[in-house]
Amino acid sequence: MLELSILGFLYEEPLHGYELKARIQALHGHIRPVSDGALYPAITRLVKAGSIEQRTEPGSGAAHRRILSLTEAGRSDLLARLRNPKDVEITDGQRFFTLLAFLRHLPDPADQAAVLRRRQAFLDTPSSFFYRDDEPVRAEEAPDLFRQGMLRIARATGTEERKWLQEAITSLES
Repeated sequence: MLELSILGFLYEEPLHGYELKARIQALHGHIRPVSDGALYPAITRLVKAGSIEQRTEPGSGAAHRRILSLTEAGRSDLLARLRNPKDVEITDGQRFFTLLAFLRHLPDPADQAAVLRRRQAFLDTPSSFFYRDDEPVRAEEAPDLFRQGMLRIARATGTEERKWLQEAITSLES
């Protein structure tokens, strides 16, 4: 998801590495902080792949700033990743939110709707955090207050997400 975030933010505008890191951290929140040890190797991989380019500009002090921008190959890479996300990018909530942050860059509303339909299909598959005798445990049947809370929160979130997905798909297909 780090590479998708890099490509997505650079699609919007060229950025200095520090600015890019700040935007990625704001998107991912405190749950998944971005270290320099992860960010800069990812940038290097994308530079070597020809997806981004870097140029040096004078900084506000004596140090030069490295500005990163997306190449045409990078734009194509981003659009391909958005059009055909990996299964884990559909099933994992945090990864799906990262995908949503940049899905507007896909120019075809039908492609956007197809991604949302994949998430909708995933959410429509019955699941639970906990099972008893191979049957999902409902919140009301959970053995303790905390598991009940997990299940109730997941149910409420899922209900709202399904509602939004249907609204968004309808809007994109009209």
